[in-house]
Amino acid sequence: MELTKLECPFTDCTSSDAFCYNSEVGTGYCHSCSGNYPPKKSVSLDEGARELYPYPSDLEKGVTSDMAVTNNVVSLAPAVGKVIEGTRGHGSYRGVEERVRKKYDAVTVSDPVSKEMVAVEYKYPSGSMKVRTFPKDFYSVGSVAGELWGQQLFPKGCAKKITITEGEEDAMAVYQMINTDGRYENPVVSLPSASPSKKFWDLAKTYLNGFDEIILSLDNDDAGNKIADRLNSVFSGKVKRVDHGDYKDGSDFLQAGESKRFNNLWWNAGKFTPDNILNSPSDFLKLFREKDDFSFVPTGIHALDEKILGLMTGHFTLFKSPTGIGKTELMRYLEWNFLERDVPFAAWHLEETKVRTLLGLVSYDLKDNLTRKDLVFEKGREKDVEASIERISSKGTFFQYYMREEDGIEELVNQIKLLAKGYGCRFVMFEPIQDVLSLGSEEGREAALATLAIRLSKLAAELNIGIVSIGHTNDDGDFKYCKMLGQRASVIISLDRDKHNDDEIVRNTTKLFIEKNRPNTLEGPAGAMQFDFQTFTLEEM
Repeated sequence: MELTKLECPFTDCTSSDAFCYNSEVGTGYCHSCSGNYPPKKSVSLDEGARELYPYPSDLEKGVTSDMAVTNNVVSLAPAVGKVIEGTRGHGSYRGVEERVRKKYDAVTVSDPVSKEMVAVEYKYPSGSMKVRTFPKDFYSVGSVAGELWGQQLFPKGCAKKITITEGEEDAMAVYQMINTDGRYENPVVSLPSASPSKKFWDLAKTYLNGFDEIILSLDNDDAGNKIADRLNSVFSGKVKRVDHGDYKDGSDFLQAGESKRFNNLWWNAGKFTPDNILNSPSDFLKLFREKDDFSFVPTGIHALDEKILGLMTGHFTLFKSPTGIGKTELMRYLEWNFLERDVPFAAWHLEETKVRTLLGLVSYDLKDNLTRKDLVFEKGREKDVEASIERISSKGTFFQYYMREEDGIEELVNQIKLLAKGYGCRFVMFEPIQDVLSLGSEEGREAALATLAIRLSKLAAELNIGIVSIGHTNDDGDFKYCKMLGQRASVIISLDRDKHNDDEIVRNTTKLFIEKNRPNTLEGPAGAMQFDFQTFTLEEM
């Protein structure tokens, strides 16, 4: 028999209810990750997957299914316990009246001794059946993947409206709540699962096209939103959705005694609009009231802040320079500025060790060149350095991170999301950007960096954080390997230094020039920074 709504056995899939498994032949399929079971190639399985879902070879050795169905009795043989036999009826359950359960032929199965309900059978149009055993386990007899439950009760075109729910109990609850006067019957059907198969979508289209309006009463979760998006894309202009508010589904309304409230919400269901489209006054008012606006954090470089107001959250900012200009030290100056302002940030310098990054900030704190451990010991400042490290780290605003050599764009994106959402970082910094990925050919470099630039600019806006990096330039002054880097950045600031000049001051002065400033359009010279070899720090001239 086919068992449905099971947890997927594939390690890389997170679905808890999209896996179907045939316990008679030992094969299965996940409607979420499209994985066939047993896997035809080397794929990682969850621990204990094979014990839970035996392979065909296992069944040949005598491993059998734990569940069976006869014509009159549901027999359950769980891993632990005895076989339970029950009598069938249409008893009230979860607030759904007996008349409604009879209409849908939702058969309740009760223990003959305790009279407690042990299972519910839901018959589908083809004669297949889904069985729920308590507390919440499901399996099916025959395939229900391509059918709407209750479809046989409401012929195509029998009404102008049809309501779709995400579960059989929800369908009956909604039917009971919206059909109260007996003069007009509003059809209500249910999806076969929270993640319907391609077969379902193909077959359902013909049936649902027979109705003028499709009203959705779906769970308030990601699965419900995905289903709504899919139906709206197929039946554009016909789909409406009931706003459940704080309730998960129709059954929750019924059990809470909120039938009148649901009825009112159903009659006033608005045209469905996906989450990624804003249209209504409520959408825009919510955006205004709840969405954090961009914010600026001064860089501490006054001439630069006069034009860009500071580093901005929600945007991707790029500094650019040839090699040997002092880009890393400028980034470190910005990091020290964040530390002094108690702004949570994360930093990663690819061209230096983690301890060098830390000692660079210590040098700013102690106003002394302590960038190497040998210098620390030579100057006898071990205790001072340790005290400085405690000061720097005790604020909890500085996060040092790094990526593994084999990591790619997805790993970096996930790391940035973690730093922003999990640790509250307002800025994530790394340099140089060309070294983030392990790059091969020039074509490969360009494609990888273009993809990275697009992802970073979108990520900054999505998370409302500032993403700041520095890129190497070629002889023409463009970003090395990929012009797209500059196209996706909101702000571009170039760095220049006459490192061969005879004058020591000029030789150690880095000039800043704003090439692009999307937030407020001001461009041009933006000050200069002087490097002090005594302290190994930068300061504005």
